[in-house]
Amino acid sequence: MMKNKQLLLKNQVCFPIYSVSRLLTKAYKPYLDELGITYPQYLVLMVLWENDGLSVNQITEKLLLNTNTLSPLLKRMEKMQLIERSRCKKDERSVIIKLTPNGKTLKIKALTIPEKLSSDILSDRIQMEDMLHLKDTLCELINVLNNKSDTKDGSQKLTV
Repeated sequence: MMKNKQLLLKNQVCFPIYSVSRLLTKAYKPYLDELGITYPQYLVLMVLWENDGLSVNQITEKLLLNTNTLSPLLKRMEKMQLIERSRCKKDERSVIIKLTPNGKTLKIKALTIPEKLSSDILSDRIQMEDMLHLKDTLCELINVLNNKSDTKDGSQKLTV
């Protein structure tokens, strides 16, 4: 029997978050397959549906991705004719991403995905208010981790 319980999988915060992330992505897959896109492509499209004509850097900030992760994804999306990339006229170093007509049309087809996913998840055991509370908590955790990723004050012991 292990004396130190810090390394037990059941005591980790990170494992259920990781597992839920994987399982949610899997739950999205059939709906996104109908649209011919992947989950990361869906995230990029949602950012652009909200605010078209963003720079690559703005998209990386919103999605918490590195440019080297996003760039190949954007190239594939451009080949699929969902987006177009162009140099910013004010700053040649910056690349602007805009939706094509195909990318804009896909939004209409994607409108039902959140509702379908909710009906897959919600039950007697998991209510909408639980999901909203979880979302708020996770957003706060993202803020904390994103803002304190380089600092370690050691003030609180949490197994993550």
